[in-house]
Amino acid sequence: MGEISKNNPAKLSLDKVTTYHVWDRKNLVTVDDLLKPGIDPAPEYENPELDELAGRIVRAREKGRPVIWSMGAHVIKCGLSMYVIELINRGVITHVASNGAGSIHDFELAYLGGTSEYVPRAIEDGTFGMWEETGRWMNEAIKEGYRQGLGYGQSLAVFVEKNKDRFPYRDYCIFYNAYKKGVPATYHVTIGTDIIDQHPSADFAAKGYTSGNDFLIFCHSVSQLEGGVYLNFGSSVTAPEVFLKALSISRNLGYTVKDITTANFDIIPLGDYRKEVGQDHFHYYYRPRKNIVNRPTSLGGRGFYIEGNHKATIPNLYNKIMKRLNREV
Repeated sequence: MGEISKNNPAKLSLDKVTTYHVWDRKNLVTVDDLLKPGIDPAPEYENPELDELAGRIVRAREKGRPVIWSMGAHVIKCGLSMYVIELINRGVITHVASNGAGSIHDFELAYLGGTSEYVPRAIEDGTFGMWEETGRWMNEAIKEGYRQGLGYGQSLAVFVEKNKDRFPYRDYCIFYNAYKKGVPATYHVTIGTDIIDQHPSADFAAKGYTSGNDFLIFCHSVSQLEGGVYLNFGSSVTAPEVFLKALSISRNLGYTVKDITTANFDIIPLGDYRKEVGQDHFHYYYRPRKNIVNRPTSLGGRGFYIEGNHKATIPNLYNKIMKRLNREV
């Protein structure tokens, strides 16, 4: 070990981290828990703005305009993957975006048929997130994608495609279904937030490069958003920050992105969400309110805030979209 100084701070090595095989792990979510669109009834949920939003989504697609679906990992943990997949397959969703956790839960469902470990006990003994197959395979996929110049989401999908025998549940995987349909699936990650960063196989240069490519892919989709719809489900930090930067880049480069519809779905009651709030109110610091609902639509279009549990809002949104497309639910 070299001499420690202000120019050479001490750091830990991951080389001796102990990992564990995942096969006997108890999973809080399995493929058997996933809700089935058109089969499982949607919970009762009434919100007239959801009707208007569904209409805007359908009109956008009828005019060939994009619908970007951004989400946190809880959409998967709530058992709603098949709704996203079905909307991809129906040609409604034209881009899926998520964070690192979203990619991990999706990846684990594809190979293990289950995801979401029990954290409280695992964090006490240092076993949390130390799952050999998840860390090694995802980092292997990211490093291979890095070598090929791919984005993060495409790296994972290509890895699944090349190793289908390892992924018997891939039909339940959002990024893989998006890949098959030619729909971009981008992941906007942070170093140190994801369990795969804890593993000896982690390569932070590869992770940063591939997610950086995904950001540029996302920027392109946002640049085409005129007349389209941007939806965000539950991501209260990553999605609103990434979206605002992508929108700024698009307008800086001269793309017209004014007449847009945005919507944020969450459980936080905001009251009159279109009303400006000052810094003395805690709602001021809730990023989606400003970065998704209000500021991006200042030049035109409309922003929505749909309050409710994903288990209620997403199935009901799906049903309203399908009815407007004159298809059976």
